[in-house]
Amino acid sequence: MNFIQQAFKGRNEWYHWVLTIMLVFVGWQIIGVFPLTIVAYLQAGNTAEFMQAAQDSFMSLGIDKNLFLFLMIVMFMFGLASLIIGVKAIHKRTFTSLVTSRNKIDFKRFFFGFFTWGIISAIVISIGIYISPENYVWNFNSIPFFTLLAVSFLFLPFQTSFEELLFRGYFMQGLGIIAKNRWLPLIVTSVCFGLLHGANPEVEKLGYISMVFYIGTGLFYGITTLMDEGTELALGLHAINNIVAAFFVTTDWTVFQTDALYVDTSEPSVRWEMFFPVLVLYPLMLLLFSKKYGWKNWLEKLTGKIEKPLTIKENDTFLNELGAK
Repeated sequence: MNFIQQAFKGRNEWYHWVLTIMLVFVGWQIIGVFPLTIVAYLQAGNTAEFMQAAQDSFMSLGIDKNLFLFLMIVMFMFGLASLIIGVKAIHKRTFTSLVTSRNKIDFKRFFFGFFTWGIISAIVISIGIYISPENYVWNFNSIPFFTLLAVSFLFLPFQTSFEELLFRGYFMQGLGIIAKNRWLPLIVTSVCFGLLHGANPEVEKLGYISMVFYIGTGLFYGITTLMDEGTELALGLHAINNIVAAFFVTTDWTVFQTDALYVDTSEPSVRWEMFFPVLVLYPLMLLLFSKKYGWKNWLEKLTGKIEKPLTIKENDTFLNELGAK
């Protein structure tokens, strides 16, 4: 069974999907917000200040950056837990079937994507600093920085894993068995992934042209998942992408405002760094993966039909009928 067909292993009535999505929303956007809300309320001097911060940003209350990052991640941790509960308790499927078509999760793939993209993204950022050093200020402060490293490496993978398993796992599999093809879930999940990031402050600063990066990144993760018949590579790629973004360079207008090594002081603008990954690095990464893992039949893997696998009884009947002929 291929990756999308893993969904057929569980219960797939419409209400199973609705209940799971509702469960994920409650865990992610309601229960998961409680810790941040409580800390923000305690930090605010009064209710009016708290309400104003809720409309603008809780960051304005002066919450420690590392604590704020952790509390934001907690939301995704509750979302991930809710998704796993929904898949196992409502759909009656294994967690492994949400992650991969293989018999067990291939962590070697995860770490290959993790370290490969980590090295490449660090090099690209370093080149940007070398080319325009006037735009960057050294910001190293040992205790906040090493605390940030710990939070990033220990907890950010929960955030990225939730997004990957929700979009490239749950939604891709669900849309695939409904549409009975691969191309529609690839496109829809990639666009929705981009739209999810549409609320990020950098989109407001740079305009909707920045959605090229987010939707392009979603396509990259989606193509990787379909070609590799599992999310392990995408999980590694996404995890290290956000980790590097958190600890290497920060600004006062992006979603990650951290105690990073450098502060980018330049005015918000659309630069080459936005398009270079989508147009150059992502295709090269796909080429690397295809060589390493022997990807073939690209058109079929990305656009082919999805059919419900035969049960053992149906398969035996088919073989008997074939033999009779």
